[in-house]
Amino acid sequence: MRAPIEADPGSVTVLHAVQPGDGGVARVVVDLVRAQRADGLRPVVACPPGTALAAELRALGAGVHDWRAGRDPGPALVRETRGLARVVRAVRPALVHAHSAKAGLCARLAVRGRIPTVYQPHAWSFEAVTGTTAELARRWERFGARWTHRVLCVSEAERRTGEEAGVEAAWSVVHNGVDTARFATAGPAGNPAPTVVCVGRLCRQKGQDVLLAAWPAVLAEVPDARLVLVGDGPDGERLRAAAGPSVRFAGAVGDTAPWYRAADVVVLPSRWEGMALAPLEAMAAGRPVVVADVDGARESLPPGHEAPCLVPSEDPAALAAALGRLLGRPELRHRLGREAHEHVLSRFDVRRTGAAVAEIYRELAGVRGTEHREPIAQ
Repeated sequence: MRAPIEADPGSVTVLHAVQPGDGGVARVVVDLVRAQRADGLRPVVACPPGTALAAELRALGAGVHDWRAGRDPGPALVRETRGLARVVRAVRPALVHAHSAKAGLCARLAVRGRIPTVYQPHAWSFEAVTGTTAELARRWERFGARWTHRVLCVSEAERRTGEEAGVEAAWSVVHNGVDTARFATAGPAGNPAPTVVCVGRLCRQKGQDVLLAAWPAVLAEVPDARLVLVGDGPDGERLRAAAGPSVRFAGAVGDTAPWYRAADVVVLPSRWEGMALAPLEAMAAGRPVVVADVDGARESLPPGHEAPCLVPSEDPAALAAALGRLLGRPELRHRLGREAHEHVLSRFDVRRTGAAVAEIYRELAGVRGTEHREPIAQ
């Protein structure tokens, strides 16, 4: 067995290994880094250079190491793992926190349990693929658990998915959280036409193709409805070709809050998730959401919102019916939006998430900062 890697005795350092460098994963990492810096820790992040994540972290004054890694496993895996191992040796962290499948693969191969290691899937890798590739991903997750001191899931449903795949691990569940003050809004959107907004990377996971398939049925019921897709990604060209004149593509934006405020309804028709941030952000803005029934969706919704707001994944007819019902009933939208806002304030404040993750660090590695206090709901 290899000798343990000694941590830097002069500071308490947490190394976050992250791939991808954008989207919801990046948002989670930025929020954790901000909380940990305020808590007296020294978070350092290894992530792909030139990404939105790297830029935002440097603006915060956080330590960033360039780690050149792609999203998918392939011939570059050995080089990527060696690159991350060099970062680990340079940083000498007390704990490694790997985010998403690729970083989880490289970090655990590089460290092999010699440093307390937290792996946070942010949705399981085997859900994104099919056939032999999915089976290989399940086998790796089962094998990699031996080098994982804690698997951190963002929903109970994500944990159950891992268990059902045969992953045997020490589990923790910490729900995602959002900056409730950042997304708060004063009231209804006041649009001249009913407006649906979908925020997410334009890719198969987020299911915008399902939404576009449902949209003609929405227009049949609400002819003046408008749809805005916020984000960019590999499916952008194909989705634009399939969209009609009532659909606007806003592209990637630095701040999604104005788009939530502009929405009458926010929709996320994902094929898989751990617990998506976009619905939480939308509810923090007081907007009702329609979400596909994937991991984390039921746990994110307020009690009683399942019937109007939860639809089967990859079901355009059910999605159209839910959107049409909400667009046609302003009083229902406003009530659901108020309840959603209060729900996020009480359950999904980002400060609660940061405190819970810090508690896991203390348990695994004796990492201590200033005292954590339960946030007071605003």
